[in-house]
Amino acid sequence: MSEPTGKYSITMPRDIAEAARSRSGPSGLSAYVAAAVARQIERDNLSELIQVAEAEHGPITDDEVQALRDQLHQARQGQAHGGADAA
Repeated sequence: MSEPTGKYSITMPRDIAEAARSRSGPSGLSAYVAAAVARQIERDNLSELIQVAEAEHGPITDDEVQALRDQLHQARQGQAHGGADAA
């Protein structure tokens, strides 16, 4: 069963609205905008978590970020090869 919905009026630049409408596909503009807003909320929540973690543990270094990217890349390669290389 789907979530309850509400009808809202928003204002946005016409060029953005037209680009969104042209890309929205069969699900329509409302679903496209709702998905975009949901993604932004996820990003905002992640940003808040990062701020809390950095306040407690210090900033994340570029080397730490690269090490995690390397781990993610290796895990994805393992999945692509049937999990044989996954840790």
